[in-house]
Formats: sequence, C-alpha cells, structure tokens
Amino acid sequence: MDTNFKTIKYILWFDEITKKDIALVGGKNASLGEMYSRFGELKNQNSKTKKEDVPNVPNGFALTANSYWHFLKFNKIDVQIKEIFSKFNPNDLESLHQTGLKVRNLILQSEFPIDLEQEILDAYRKLSAFYGQKYTDVAIRSSATAEDLKGASFAGAMESYLNIKGDKNVLLAIKKCISSLFTDRAIAYREAKGFDHLKIALSAGVLKMVRSDVGSSGVMFTLDTETGFPNIVLINSIYGLGELIVKGRITPDEFFVFKPTLQEGFKPIIVKNLGRKNFKYVYSKTGGIRNAVVPSKKQLEFSLEEKDILKLAKWAMVIENHYGTPQDIEWAKDGLTGELFIVQSRPETVQSMKGKTTYEEYQLKTTQKPIVEGIAVGNKIGVGKAKIIQSASNITSFRQGDVLVTKMTDPDWVPIMRLAGAIVTDEGGRVCHAAIVSRELGIPCIVGAKKASKVLKTGQAITVDCSSGFLGKVFLGELKYKKQEFNLKTSPQLPLKIMVNIGSPDAAFKACSLPQDGAGLAREEFIIAEKIKVHPMALYHFENLKSPTMAKAILAKNNPEVSLEEVKKIVKKIENITIEHKDKKEYFVKELAEGIGQIACAFFPKPVIVRFSDFKTNEYAQLIGGSIFEPKEENPMIGWRGASRYYDERFKPAFLMECDAIKRARDVFGLKNIKLMIPFCRTIEEGEKVLAILKEKGLERGKDGLEIYVMCEIPSNVILIEQFLEIFDGMSIGSNDLTQLTLGLDRDNGGLSHIGDERNMAVKELLKKIIKVCKEKNKYCGICGQAPSDFPDFAQFLMQEGIESISLNPDTVIKTILSLSKSC
Repeated sequence: MDTNFKTIKYILWFDEITKKDIALVGGKNASLGEMYSRFGELKNQNSKTKKEDVPNVPNGFALTANSYWHFLKFNKIDVQIKEIFSKFNPNDLESLHQTGLKVRNLILQSEFPIDLEQEILDAYRKLSAFYGQKYTDVAIRSSATAEDLKGASFAGAMESYLNIKGDKNVLLAIKKCISSLFTDRAIAYREAKGFDHLKIALSAGVLKMVRSDVGSSGVMFTLDTETGFPNIVLINSIYGLGELIVKGRITPDEFFVFKPTLQEGFKPIIVKNLGRKNFKYVYSKTGGIRNAVVPSKKQLEFSLEEKDILKLAKWAMVIENHYGTPQDIEWAKDGLTGELFIVQSRPETVQSMKGKTTYEEYQLKTTQKPIVEGIAVGNKIGVGKAKIIQSASNITSFRQGDVLVTKMTDPDWVPIMRLAGAIVTDEGGRVCHAAIVSRELGIPCIVGAKKASKVLKTGQAITVDCSSGFLGKVFLGELKYKKQEFNLKTSPQLPLKIMVNIGSPDAAFKACSLPQDGAGLAREEFIIAEKIKVHPMALYHFENLKSPTMAKAILAKNNPEVSLEEVKKIVKKIENITIEHKDKKEYFVKELAEGIGQIACAFFPKPVIVRFSDFKTNEYAQLIGGSIFEPKEENPMIGWRGASRYYDERFKPAFLMECDAIKRARDVFGLKNIKLMIPFCRTIEEGEKVLAILKEKGLERGKDGLEIYVMCEIPSNVILIEQFLEIFDGMSIGSNDLTQLTLGLDRDNGGLSHIGDERNMAVKELLKKIIKVCKEKNKYCGICGQAPSDFPDFAQFLMQEGIESISLNPDTVIKTILSLSKSC
C-alpha cells in the first residue's frame, strides 16, 4: 500500500501495518501489525518453519494519528489544550493534576466526527464478522506515537479497556483511550523522557480479545531484566487477564528458559518459581472486567504448563530475531481453545540500552539482619527515610529522596517514583509496574516484599540493598556502602585462565559479565541451605516421618535424643516449605537442578565445575530435619564429610538425589558444560566407590564429554597424586583445607588463624608438586580456594608455577587480573 494512501486513512487493519508505521499508529499498534502480517505470511508459506513455532497474533485494526488530529480539530479543542499546557508547571504536583484533568474532560465531552465514527463502526462490524459474531468482544488499547521506542516503554501510562462489546461501548472506550494520553502519569512520564506533549498522537488499537480470563496471561522478556544477561527468556504468568501483572497487584509465577539449548531441542526451563496468585481478573457479565478469587488448590499450581512455557520461549526468540533487538512481550492463553497468542511486543528499554564496557559493583558490608526481604530490581543501593503511602491520592506528601513503601504501584504513582531514593512494594514480580519504571529510572527497588508496608514505619532511616543478586534486603539505618566501576575493555591477557567461584545462582548472571573463563567452583551448599532449606534425608524419608511408628524406628537408628514432638514440628515446617510438591524428593531434585542450571547457563558454553555437597555434620544439622540424621562430632572439619558420605548407606540416598539433579541439568536442560568435582576424597578406594555410583546413575567419565575432578585438599591427594590422576580427569586445589591439614590445625579455631596461611613454605611445596604432576600427566589443574582472592602475591606464585586456572570470588576478579598483569 502506498504511503500517500495511508496518510489520509483514519483506520488501518493489522495486515496493512508494518513496523515502519510508528508515526501513524504508535509503537504498540505498529508492532501488532508487523507481527500479524509477517507471521501470518510465514504460516501460509510452505517453509521449513513449523507452524507451531510461528507466533499467533489476534486480528484487529488501529485508528491512525490522522483520526486523533481530526478528532481534536473537529471539536476545536487542539487550541484549548495548547492554552492549558502553556500554564503547566511540571515541578508542581497540583499543576500536573489540574492540567491532566482539564484536558481529559475536554476530550470526554467531545464528539466523534460523523465520518470517523462511521469508519470505526464499519471496521468493528467487519472484525466481528471475521470471528463469526455479530458483536465480538475486543480489547481497546492505547498506542502513542512516541511509545514503545528504545529508551521509553510508557508502561501502563495510558489506559486499555478489556471485554468491550457493542457499537456504543466501543466508541466510548476509544474516547477514553484518547483521553488517557493526558493522565497524570502519562504527562509525568513524558516530562521525564523529554517528549513534547502537543506533538504526540494517540492511536487506539481494537483487537479481538483472547479468553485468558478463563486461561492465563503474562509478560516475557528476551533477556534477564536485572543483569541484561541475553541468553534467557524470562516468563511471568498469572491466571486470568494480564492487567494484574503490570499493575503489580499480584506476584506471578516465574520461569527462565535457556535459549541456546532450547534451540538444540532440549527443555531447559532452568527456573520455575511459584507466585502468589490469590486472585485474577475475569469478564464481568455487564462488560469490562472484575476481580475473582483463585481457588486455594489452583494457587499452588503453576498457571502455565511446561509445553506452553517452551512454546512461548521459542516464540520470544522468533520475535527477537525478527526485530533484531531484545523484546518486552505480552502473551495470553485462551482457556476455551487452549491456544496461545502474542498481544504485544516492544523493545526492551533498560538493559539493551546499556553499554557492556563497564562493570558496576555496589558493596554493602554489615552484620545486621535485614528486616524485610523481597525480589531485587537492579543492582544498586539506596538510602533514605521510609514513607509509607497506601494510596496514590496521598502522594502529595512525598518528598525527594524518600524511600517509597507501599503495597503496590500502578501508573498513577509515576509522578513521585521519579523522586524516590528507593522503592519497596509488598506485591509484584520482576515485570510489574514498580519494577519496570524503577529500572528505567535507575532507582533501587524491592518488589514482592510481602509485609514491608506494615513492618516499616514512616520516618525510619533505611537502606535498600539490591546489590547481592535476586534477593533484595532492607536494613534499618542509613548504612555506608562502596560503589566501584571497572572498564572491561582494557582487561589484559594472562598466561592462565581466570575463573569464578559461585555459590548463589542469583549472582551468576551478573558474575558472568566479568572477564572470566567459566566457573571454577559452583558450590551446592548455598542452593541447599538457602533455596531448599531441608536436610535431603528428611525429604527422602518424609512419608515415614509422618508416621509415629516409622519415625520412632528412624530415630532409634539415627538419633534417639530427638523427640516425636520435635519430628512433628519438623514435618510441619517441611510441609510449609514444599507445599506445591507432593513428592518431597522431587522438590530437592528440582530446586538443586535449577540452581545448578542457572549457574551453568550463565557461563555457557564455558566450563562450570560443580562440586557435590560438602557440608560438615554440624552444618547439615542446621538444616530442617538435620538433627534427626546427623551425628555429633568433636571435630566436624575432619569428620564425616565429602566422599565418605556418598557411598555410606546413611547418606547415599541423598547423594543419589544430587546425581539426579546433575543429570537433569545436563540431559534435560542440555548443559553439557557442567563438570563434576568430588570433595574431601581421602583414599583411592573412596574415589573408585564414588565413581562407580556416578556411573550407575549415568554420570560416567568421558560420556557426553563429562569430566570428573577431585578436590586436592588432603595431603594424601598429593602423596598419591599419580594414582588419583589415573581415575580422575584432574584436580582443583582446595587451599583452605590443604593448609590446615598440612599444618595440623583447625581452621575454625580463630586463635590459630595466624598460623594457617596458604603462603607457608610447606603448603607451597605441595602446590608446586600438584601443578608439576598435573602438567606432566596433561590433566586439569586449578585452584578454587580462598587464598588467590585474598593474597595477590599468592596468585603471582601460582601463575609463575604454571597453574592452568585460578578461580576467584567475583569481587576480586578485576583487581587480581590487574595485579597479575603487572608481572606479565
């Protein structure tokens, strides 16, 4: 269709619109038209692309910018709007409110020109006939001509109207859409982004409703919204219509899907987090939508099946590839037909705009316990006085630098959000309104903090910490913190590999942006202690623990000192934590596989060395149910730990669950970059026993490229190094344990810490031998102990000896590289 013809039309159908038509129909409608046209063509072509891999988009039409200007001029309100804005003071909240109110009233009191009204009604009837109905149900969505551009999302700034049916209702909803160009939040947002209020037009999109009110809906991003990690699709999902997600009134289910192995045919849903979906939006019988309670049983189920998660992730990749830039996508599942649809796609406006040449790091060191925790948005730290505000009608009391604390935000809160030192909300997920706007404004924010607005008090000085991964923390007082920025462009080349030690999966997506060659140590302990929280044997024996008779037998065998009353309390705690899992063993495997998967995909395809669990008995006893299964030892540091547990019948079932988690991460998620490491392996015989168990579980050395290393942390590992290297693919030095056992001390004894130094000559002699023999045998040799992170001279020594890799704590990577480069 030629451009001239487009410019005089008041309405364009989606199949007439392309992505080049933003000036005519706004970003939202241009994208809908582009997808409807392009993906419709793909479905009709005899191409190699499977039809199910091509996104579905509902049909519809858009009122053009011409219709907007025609409406204003016909009613002679264009001049009046200009006059109103001539008196607007953007720094005065009351002026903002009055300006928006006056303009909206002008629009709502105006009439459609007869020619425009007739064209709208003709198009609506044609759309209804397309779907075999007299008056079909439609969504009427606002699309501003400056909207959905890179750097500006306009998230929720204008209104959408759902379940609209009938001529009069369609006309009224379109008029309301036009007036929503001048909501307080839309005006405030344009001010913040530098747009001219009088040069932007509103294009109302009219599209067939997807019956997600009896299905599910949500938002997905083609990167991680917090770190910009590009290799995942982040999907948020709820029951019912999707308005609740952006409004932040509910905490959605959350899924991460790993793109590279999804393309290879694996099923890499590496994270599945259950949200708090206690209510939903559904159709109202009189038109529009209403609130409905989600039944308790459904709240404990995921709102999206695995096949749908994978299909949506594939569609997200298709859309991202089509546009050539990361996308923010809305989707809906029709509960009547089971079909999935894409109902919007726009450029992601925060992470994709950031340059990747610098690494920004915030550090807060405190021994305080947080008083509130939730989902961290961004990686910054903010301080200020808490301001509890429960309603947008009270925002005039807010002052610049205050920390906004509320149940949730919606677009009406934008005028004060840009003034906030930080934001904390009780509800919401990573793609709720508060999260989206906070990212764009660069403000630290914690969402889904549950009872923050009740726990915190107005006037309290607080620190909002989003610097330590996905868990955001609020501390009392204005705590001091450090901010550092590193230039990644100038990272020098070294004669060894720099790897990273990772415990928390939540930190992996950020750590992988450092100059590194993979993860030299991925610890299971953090995942087990922080995500799982329950002793694996308590999960394995859960059904037996519920029975007093069976519980008595377990206690008699393991720890008679624990009472049946204590067991009851433990069972109750496990039930609360694992409420969505009938099979408690599956809970352990799922959570561990996802934690390991998150780390492995962050560094993919670089190697990630996963160390099997290495808790001591006193540490395992701290887990829920641990008191039942753990013996008391005088010196746990050199007690029942590492390899000696894995073949022991008292712990072997737990080790087999660890194996199942590794298998899932490698075989289901497709993360073949995972390598394995056996800790605290005292003898060759122990090593052989563990390797035999791994082989039985399908984790065989050499199969599918699997390498299995042994931790070198006991003098026997060094004395018998040749024999150990015959059964293992290499060694990773645990310098902490090797030092204590070489020098005959307990590293938990603070009074002897001045002796336990890895730079001791006896320890260095052992290290020289380890590096030398590994090189001679052409076996992997790295170090994952603390010493290279703490002592630059020790790292220099290892480099001079020719070690293959040094694995460091993330916060020491840059400084160690710079230090080592001085002697290269």
